[in-house]
Amino acid sequence: MKPIKGHKSLRSGRYSHVGCVYHLTFTTKDRQKYFSKFALARQFINVLKRDEALGFTKTLAFVVMPDHLHWLVELVSGSLNRAVKRIKSVFTKYAGLAVWGYGFHDHGIRSDELLINVARYIVANPLRAGLFDRMGSYLHWDSMWLK
Repeated sequence: MKPIKGHKSLRSGRYSHVGCVYHLTFTTKDRQKYFSKFALARQFINVLKRDEALGFTKTLAFVVMPDHLHWLVELVSGSLNRAVKRIKSVFTKYAGLAVWGYGFHDHGIRSDELLINVARYIVANPLRAGLFDRMGSYLHWDSMWLK
């Protein structure tokens, strides 16, 4: 399958490949803690689930932090830029708030990286940030491997 040439939002020299897995991170505007509000965090999670149900992406793991998101995602169709733009746009419409900072950070998962290790790193983010002392206490995460 032909890669989709990198968009200005992708890191320099990067390409989007349908069928590949990426660790994406994107932040709120001015790192405001919008997702400290339970309802907004859950609404955002519903947007991720909707995108997967529509066949655009497959979420492998995510954590919604107060001011940013980590998302381990397999690209099912389109490009990374379109996926992030769609997620941000749909959430903005649902929430009625323009919460997003510009762009996103992408890391294409190499074939020698174990996806479960990347997922563990992602979902442990609230622990490293000191938000909670045990993972079961934080509600805004999921992983296909860790339940």
